[in-house]
Amino acid sequence: MTHTLALILLGLGLAIIAGLGAYAFTLWKEVQRRKAFQQDELRRAHDNCLENLEMVASALAQEQVDITEGSWRCKVLLEILDQSLTERPDFQAFDEVHRRTRHLHTHTARKALSPKERFREDRERLAVEEEMREPVLKAAAAVIEFRRGWPDSLH
Repeated sequence: MTHTLALILLGLGLAIIAGLGAYAFTLWKEVQRRKAFQQDELRRAHDNCLENLEMVASALAQEQVDITEGSWRCKVLLEILDQSLTERPDFQAFDEVHRRTRHLHTHTARKALSPKERFREDRERLAVEEEMREPVLKAAAAVIEFRRGWPDSLH
């Protein structure tokens, strides 16, 4: 191999390495951009969820919404933020109401029930609401405090 051919191959090798390095850098920058976008999306989703959670909890605390409906909504919103939140003692009332009322019919299925069946389900729902009113109202107040401490209150 001649000296000239070796220099040409060396130059070609360096050009290929530089090209691959530039491509790797471009890919790295794209990954960083996507991570930042994903984190921003997650932050905005959490902010939106927290805002809705605070509104529902405030409506519950002021008794502007049914105990059952407010509990279900709070449970779902808490689970969106973190699956383990409904396991916290402060928020377990929401999960308890959900567990005890999830078999009840809603929307179109409720309309299909006979008046007697609807009355039976209403009685059952109202009994759960009466029993769980105080724990749910305390949980709603805990949600409002949780919201004020976000994100430190998450852990």
